[in-house]
Amino acid sequence: MKKILSLSLIFILASICFTSCKKDKGDPPVLPPAESMTIDFANFVIQKKSADPVSVYKGAENSNWEFAAVAAGIFRIIVNTTLIVPVSSFRLAIEQTPVYVSENNWQWSYDVDVAGSTYKARLTGLIAASDIQWKMYLSKEGQGGFAEFVWFDGTSKPDGSSGKWILNQSSAVQVPVLRIDWTKNGALVGKVTYTIVKTGDPYNTSYIEYGLTANTLNAYYKVHYYNSIDFSDLDAEWNTTTKNGRVKCIDYLGDDLWHCWDANKINVVCP
Repeated sequence: MKKILSLSLIFILASICFTSCKKDKGDPPVLPPAESMTIDFANFVIQKKSADPVSVYKGAENSNWEFAAVAAGIFRIIVNTTLIVPVSSFRLAIEQTPVYVSENNWQWSYDVDVAGSTYKARLTGLIAASDIQWKMYLSKEGQGGFAEFVWFDGTSKPDGSSGKWILNQSSAVQVPVLRIDWTKNGALVGKVTYTIVKTGDPYNTSYIEYGLTANTLNAYYKVHYYNSIDFSDLDAEWNTTTKNGRVKCIDYLGDDLWHCWDANKINVVCP
């Protein structure tokens, strides 16, 4: 009888411990969507080189679209250089199973292959009082390798509705170069803003805001950019399906009117 009672007591204590430990850990934090780091540049891929937006030939038949494309291209270069490894690394986190490492702190660890190179990624998510605090550590072995460092960090709301990222330039230049602010509407990311924050960079404070709306022209850019002389502001709107759109910029176009292009990127009179 005593043996049965002892076994029962052990079982009860083990159950309490298991329940208590599970309760203490809770659930891992909600990962921000991969789209929180990306802006859609698909409609504005320009084939030829242009030094800056003011160099676009105004008389060209596609000058309205091309002007918007070149201005957006300032930031697309960042995506293809500074962001390519961090974004690729973060996209894979959602496929991993996090491990509880300390109080309110979870970790995702995995390898990432980018352009023929393998990186070791370690993402941590700390559940704080009012937000989730994220850090992405990356390292690389072999040729061109580097020791682990924080390539980007950030915060997000516990419900995953908004947040920000701060990205360092590289392992060799560990200074903040880009801030990303994002908000989510329902199941989709509604707005993403890139702001250049590198001290001493002539493009510092330049930004591009990208968002989706319910309008016929359902996507937009708001761009504040350095045009090699001064800062200018540009607005662009387009339809993500038909690809037609319009652009507005007083400094370059000389007025505050919309200038349109059709589905073939050719200049047209705005309706």
